[in-house]
Amino acid sequence: MTDVSNNTTQSTKTFDAEAFATNIARAMETSGKALAAYLKPRETGEVQDRPPTELAEVVKSFTAVADYWLSDKDRASDIQTKIAKGYLDLWGSASRRLAGEQAPPTISPSPRDKRFADPEWKSNQFYDFVMQAYLLTTQWAQDLVHNAEGLDPHTRKKAEFYVNQITNALAPSNFVLTNPEVLRQTVASSGDNLVRGMQMLAEDIEAGKGTLKIRQSDPANLEVGVNMATTPGKVIFQNEMMQLIQYAPTTENVLRTPLLIVPPWINKFYILDLRPEKSFIKWCVDQGLTVFVISWVNPDKSLGTKTWEDYMKEGPLTAMDVIEKVTGEMKVHTMGYCVGGTMLATTLAWLADKRRQRVTSATFLAAQVDFTHAGDLLVFVDETQISALERDMQASGVLEGSKMAMAFNMLRSNDLIWSYVVNNYLKGQPPQAFDLLHWNSDATRMSAANHSYYLRNCYLENRLTSGTMVLDNALLDLSKVKVPVYNLATREDHIAPADSVLYGSQFFGGPVKYVLSGSGHIAGVVNPPSSGKYQYWTNDQIRDISLKDWMKGAEEHKGSWWPDWRAWLSELDPEQVPARSIGSEAYPPLEDAPGSYVRVRA
Repeated sequence: MTDVSNNTTQSTKTFDAEAFATNIARAMETSGKALAAYLKPRETGEVQDRPPTELAEVVKSFTAVADYWLSDKDRASDIQTKIAKGYLDLWGSASRRLAGEQAPPTISPSPRDKRFADPEWKSNQFYDFVMQAYLLTTQWAQDLVHNAEGLDPHTRKKAEFYVNQITNALAPSNFVLTNPEVLRQTVASSGDNLVRGMQMLAEDIEAGKGTLKIRQSDPANLEVGVNMATTPGKVIFQNEMMQLIQYAPTTENVLRTPLLIVPPWINKFYILDLRPEKSFIKWCVDQGLTVFVISWVNPDKSLGTKTWEDYMKEGPLTAMDVIEKVTGEMKVHTMGYCVGGTMLATTLAWLADKRRQRVTSATFLAAQVDFTHAGDLLVFVDETQISALERDMQASGVLEGSKMAMAFNMLRSNDLIWSYVVNNYLKGQPPQAFDLLHWNSDATRMSAANHSYYLRNCYLENRLTSGTMVLDNALLDLSKVKVPVYNLATREDHIAPADSVLYGSQFFGGPVKYVLSGSGHIAGVVNPPSSGKYQYWTNDQIRDISLKDWMKGAEEHKGSWWPDWRAWLSELDPEQVPARSIGSEAYPPLEDAPGSYVRVRA
């Protein structure tokens, strides 16, 4: 009995009031360091605070919603009565529970809502009441927007987006006293979690040079060229826009036609070359492909005037010329990821207009050519917002990568912002080392001229599929693109929605194989066969069909889409040649992959 008693005593942590008081003082002191890190660049003039341009859009959108409800007294009364009834129902339910009766909840969170996964949200009456009050208020606010008649679609979409951002930020899970898990940890550690959290907050504000740069991954053991982007290869060419990497063969023979990968310049290419077991590039090399990859420059002000045309000519077109001289092959298989795919599509249309046959096939990974159904990013696109962004870019010549990264994070703010706020700064738990999220935080800048062209010609005016996009004095027409296309979408994509990619498939003039992968914009693409995860669907029907109807007739295949794509390539062009050495006499290796451009951090 004595041993059991001692073990129980040792394993039970008791609240230490003195330690708690000390830790609270330390947390407050450290929060002062966070404030100092925030103020310092403003005092030195490095950062000049101005009201965010988004604030005007929030006010304008909410004003349109408010005008609808306040313009009619009965309508305003009805909406107030609805929320009042919800609160009264909740109060009645809570009162019955306090009296020991069984009472069903007035509202319940989605089973997929990780914020309220802790059992105490339901077992503890206080937290249950707080959670339901929050959910009722959130539902009411969303209904205000959803049921407001007469709003134009763009204003409604903006209002819905901003309501979600505000309600996500005000969730009770984001505060110490109204998050049961955080409060338990605070009591159990006598507040030590808050000390660690405030220390990380100060470090992250300092790392962001006066703005909060939320760490999503522990950088330990995640270094480009050491733990990631380690597939053997060499940079064989570079200009001021890109480095061209050729990877060393690992098979005796390779496909005769080489592969050129055009990644997005919004992020760095090594998303396709993470750890070896996840690397798409390594897998392609091991599958007998001669792989070339563009590594885009991380532009500064001196490259701010580089246009979409410059990116095309100094990127994929130059790469094709170099590949021809190195391999002797006039044609290449091409692959474009995200906005790199949009660039590839315009390049193909330009080549078709010039009647130049340089491409055997084109593969698009989560890439859009039509922007009618472009999803939540359309919230940021209208004449007013683009003009404001152009004014901001004019001074610096570039769009800072942190701004684009924050826009992407806001599309999934609960997962990519607030979960890290809670874990890092309230629980004091540093994130784990995760290569995908480390890459996600390794943002790049964008040249002002190129980004402006992209926003206006693609998102705002949707010129590529309407046949009105002009590039290098050529009127682009995707129907002239006759090469076979493998068009991959991902089912849960917030950036290039699957229905948008499907709709865009019909504009190409040649055969298109549309494939839908499970998961989202990144995990649905970077899904090695060895992981045995997810699935993909195929269906030959792509014209005049909705995604819902397409799915009804689609065939599901377990696992990764990678082998299906490799088989598709072989069907098009099975001829093989002996494996090629890297570079040539005219293009000797300049440095080891992944090169120096990818190492430049914003």
